[in-house]
Amino acid sequence: MSKPADPQEVFRSALAVTTASLAAEKGVEVAFSADGGRVAGDRIILNSPPRKLNAGSAALARGEADMLALKKRYHDATAYAANMPESEEGIAIYEAAERARIDSIGAKAMDGVASNLDAILEARCERAEYLNIEDRTKVSQADAIEFLLREKLTGRPLPEAAEHIADFWREDVLRRASGAVDALANSMQNQADFANAVRQLLQDLDLGDEISPADESEDQGQETEEADESPDEDENNDVSGDEQSQSEGSENLDEEEVESDTDSEAAMAMEAETDLGSEDDAPELDEGSQPVRPNYQAGDDLSSTQYKAFSTQYDEVAPAETLCDPEELGRLRSYLDTQLQGLQGAVSRLANRLQRRLMAQQSRSWQFDLEEGILDTARLTRVLVDPTSPLSFMQEDDSNFRDTVVTLLLDNSGSMRGRPIMVAALCADILARTLERCGVKVEILGFTTKAWKGGLAREEWINSGKPSNPGRLNDLRHIVYKSADAPWRRVRKNLGLMMREGLLKENIDGEALIWAHDRLMGRPEQRRILMVISDGAPVDDSTLSVNTGSYLETHLREVIEYIETRSPVELLAIGIGHDVTRYYRRAVTIVDAEQLGGAMTDKLAELFDDEGPQKGEAVVKPKRGAAIATTKESPLKGIKRAKSRDV
Repeated sequence: MSKPADPQEVFRSALAVTTASLAAEKGVEVAFSADGGRVAGDRIILNSPPRKLNAGSAALARGEADMLALKKRYHDATAYAANMPESEEGIAIYEAAERARIDSIGAKAMDGVASNLDAILEARCERAEYLNIEDRTKVSQADAIEFLLREKLTGRPLPEAAEHIADFWREDVLRRASGAVDALANSMQNQADFANAVRQLLQDLDLGDEISPADESEDQGQETEEADESPDEDENNDVSGDEQSQSEGSENLDEEEVESDTDSEAAMAMEAETDLGSEDDAPELDEGSQPVRPNYQAGDDLSSTQYKAFSTQYDEVAPAETLCDPEELGRLRSYLDTQLQGLQGAVSRLANRLQRRLMAQQSRSWQFDLEEGILDTARLTRVLVDPTSPLSFMQEDDSNFRDTVVTLLLDNSGSMRGRPIMVAALCADILARTLERCGVKVEILGFTTKAWKGGLAREEWINSGKPSNPGRLNDLRHIVYKSADAPWRRVRKNLGLMMREGLLKENIDGEALIWAHDRLMGRPEQRRILMVISDGAPVDDSTLSVNTGSYLETHLREVIEYIETRSPVELLAIGIGHDVTRYYRRAVTIVDAEQLGGAMTDKLAELFDDEGPQKGEAVVKPKRGAAIATTKESPLKGIKRAKSRDV
């Protein structure tokens, strides 16, 4: 008698076949993994279904498979990237609208797919506890618009929790952008037309002029052609052309403000800018690895910038728990855990491997039968047998593993939104637990800004008459998720703050590095390690619109050079989709956030295998607790420390 088939294997086989069929693409391969839930090239990787299947878990597995198959079939990554908006709000709504489009195509075509997708949506709403939300300010506008579009595109009623969230924004969206919503419904089958309709939706909702990278490249190409046609123009015309482009960039920052300024005032402000030179003076970089630099001008001098901040009184250093009420923080932490259940196992295995390597380095050895030291109680029987025998003492051999503190500095900019920040939070959480078990202190920090495109500092600059070369014009927000002395169990909820809508804004990396470095220099440990995790070059539109385009990047390079050459702090970096090896000597670049856990553990393991700077080595060591020196070589001359809400 043949052995009955395993129900899970039957389900997996049926799920793989239906997923490949729905994707409708020859050669597509369906695989299962504990870290699944993604489309990778010609492969669709699904989460392994649970061992004990029931109706609910089976519906969720089918819903996830249908979502990925529809994405493989109807999503064009090239067209999607070509129409990507620039602001965080725009990107969030753009992503939400694309999800609604893909799911709606499948739901309209097949009732079974619609039921599976509804099950996924209901589970998502339940995890986020949407039914318990009564305040519109705590609702993600992108989620509300996604639900509204899904209802419009499919013609199906929403689950109760999703409808509750959609109702917060329904009247406002339909009143201001009903035409754009109708256009989205009519262009559902065409991704390019749908993207254009999304951009119209963003404009109707007053989220700014969303210009795609493709449009920007076309404009740059036209400018280049015009420049080639008139190479003999004098230097004054070149400067005026640069002034005009900077004036246009300022209009995008604050349209109403610029309209109120007179032409003469704008001209005076632009004439005070640094002479930007010619295109031949521009630094040569690999085009494939160049970061986005708003207002980048040919000829920006990477060695002559004197970095400063227009005002530091609005900067803050805030513990994570002060930026969110405890109830919401717990809900965000639960959401983070549920989103990353598949990845947690793989990262934990890597962390355990790192722990074994660290514990091996801390193994103890003893010398026995000494005349002084610690009394060896195991040899007291000698005295009983022969009272004339001397007492036996022992001493522990010196260990090469020195007292160590590690700081994980996480980029909290808007470009990290979504999967990258989720993975970064999880990896930081698991590594903190691992290193804590090994006796290594860990500090987890984040950096962003308090506002988009300038905050109170920029308003102060405007009220002061817009003096030229003002320096940094945004307000810094440095976040302490876990201090080095805080036990992990007390602060584990804090990492959920990264999931909060609206937290991630712009990034000013240079000052964040100095802040983290100064905190490390105040620590008593012998060895100090600073690991930076980022996905791009420093970007702050308000600062770059009135300074040279490489202003923030130049400062970042100066800070890195200072720490790497004149500080005892060991610095390393991991870039997510961004080549950080151009900045840091010890760095690695990964193309996918899923690789972050392995990269972090590998780099830390390499550092701990290396003994690091030893006592007596020729390295300039600032005094403990001292900030980076404010000499003429300092990358941060004259910048005051941020206001701290830390206790």
